[in-house]
Amino acid sequence: MNRPILFAIDDDISVLEAVVQDLRRQYGSTYRVMRAGSGQAALDTLRQLKVREEAVALLLSDQRMPGMTGVELLEAAQSIYPEARRVLLTAYADTEAAIRAINTARIHYYLTKPWDPPEEKLYPVLDDLLQDWNAGYQPKFEGLRVIGHRWSLKDHQLRSFLSRNHVPYRWLDAAASDDARQLLKERSLDPEVLPVVLFSDGSALVDPEQEALAARVGLRTQAAQDFYDIVVVGAGPAGLAAAVYGASEGLKTLVIEPDAPGGQAGSSSRIENYLGFPSGISGADLGRRAHMQGVRFGAEFLTQRAVGLRVDGQYRFVVLADGREVSSHVLLLSTGVEYTRLNIPGAAQLTGRGVYYGAALVEAAACKGEDVFIIGGANSAGQAALHFAQFACKVTMLVRAPGLESSMSRYLIDEISRIPNIVVEPKTQVLEALGTDHLDALRIRGPEGETVREAGSLFVFIGAVPGTEWLPDSILRDDKGFVLAGPDLTTPDLKASGKFAQIWKEDRDPFLLESSVPGVFVAGDVRHGSIKRAASAVGEGSIAVQFAHQYLARF
Repeated sequence: MNRPILFAIDDDISVLEAVVQDLRRQYGSTYRVMRAGSGQAALDTLRQLKVREEAVALLLSDQRMPGMTGVELLEAAQSIYPEARRVLLTAYADTEAAIRAINTARIHYYLTKPWDPPEEKLYPVLDDLLQDWNAGYQPKFEGLRVIGHRWSLKDHQLRSFLSRNHVPYRWLDAAASDDARQLLKERSLDPEVLPVVLFSDGSALVDPEQEALAARVGLRTQAAQDFYDIVVVGAGPAGLAAAVYGASEGLKTLVIEPDAPGGQAGSSSRIENYLGFPSGISGADLGRRAHMQGVRFGAEFLTQRAVGLRVDGQYRFVVLADGREVSSHVLLLSTGVEYTRLNIPGAAQLTGRGVYYGAALVEAAACKGEDVFIIGGANSAGQAALHFAQFACKVTMLVRAPGLESSMSRYLIDEISRIPNIVVEPKTQVLEALGTDHLDALRIRGPEGETVREAGSLFVFIGAVPGTEWLPDSILRDDKGFVLAGPDLTTPDLKASGKFAQIWKEDRDPFLLESSVPGVFVAGDVRHGSIKRAASAVGEGSIAVQFAHQYLARF
């Protein structure tokens, strides 16, 4: 297969030649470098490349060109190669236009001319962008294929698991794909028993359990050791930060996560207010980067589910779903939260069949041309609306409040107002999900009364539950299940109940992020009173490691 393409565009022949030479010198062994002398010529070439199913990884365009500016070119190119990384070359005087283009043309970066030396001013930027592009790039391959039904909960869960773990695969709808039916026939597989995962060696897994699938695709399902300095349960931003800081400081670190690095934040289509990423970053990319960083420092990641916790002297034992245990001196709970289930008729039966919790990004492409509904008015709902608007005919946000101002960041509200196919309906709620095999319609109550509307997909972002029922009673929690820590354990009400005094036998107060069991810390959304932001979760994860050092100093 042909190598992916880096495409340089500039009307100044000498500048264009310099760009091409710099690109070939650094990337010529991995990518093909192409050029064009105008915006229109570039668009014509891109359309030809698309017809030939060529991959374009990067567009590097000058801003000041006759007939079509670089911003106009990159904006037009987005419809042809939406995943290509877009970089604008500008003179110093054009930097304001370049910054505005981050929103209008969704460019990923801008560089001012000259960029010498490229080793300092060009290659580091392009390396980072190309790494991101490669993470989502799926070349033609005869590797992992998934055959299932779109309206199947098991199929939805399987595809979500593979996607969040960055395992490349091709999905084939058994109801609509002749290739899918042919593959099942060739391998003598029952088309009524789905989903099926096909491997390049001819083997298959039929309706696999998550642990079996994880082992088959190369994810670690058994811990390499029995004992660690610190075990982290949950790989959201807090857990990943703890893994990076713990491992980098010499602690033997194990991270247990049944799903994939990134946690709930990993389902965010784009986080645009995270420090250091001016054009935003997806939750999956943030999780992938942090996972790679943790592995580089020596942290171990385990695809397992924690089902129990027991304490024996100075050791904390985590019981895993397969019956094994791992022990440590320090345990960090960073399991995050899950979206609250929708308590209306039809929702439970149609979950995974048109009703989804969170962004469910694997369903985005399947929503092409459909009407999509979103329940919720917080940032996660706004990010999802912007993402699904790229695929759906119309995205309707149903919000119980009078508007978005009380629950959503201003930048998201402004962005939503600029997207013509996103409609916000305040003072509105869903009363019933209608359908048999899959979601067909919603019964909705709004200011104008009750209506029934056709709906292909409903994505739910209402409230959060911590999922801490697996923890022992010695880990004190509030009435909603969030873990109490630090000063929250020594409030007058809790002291009066006597619960804390019965458990805590240390001659000191708990550390800031320490639970009611010494050596068991908590960070991120699962902690009582936490700020529900990725940046604050990262901060808590790193702080927890410092308290872990203080706790470990006693041994």
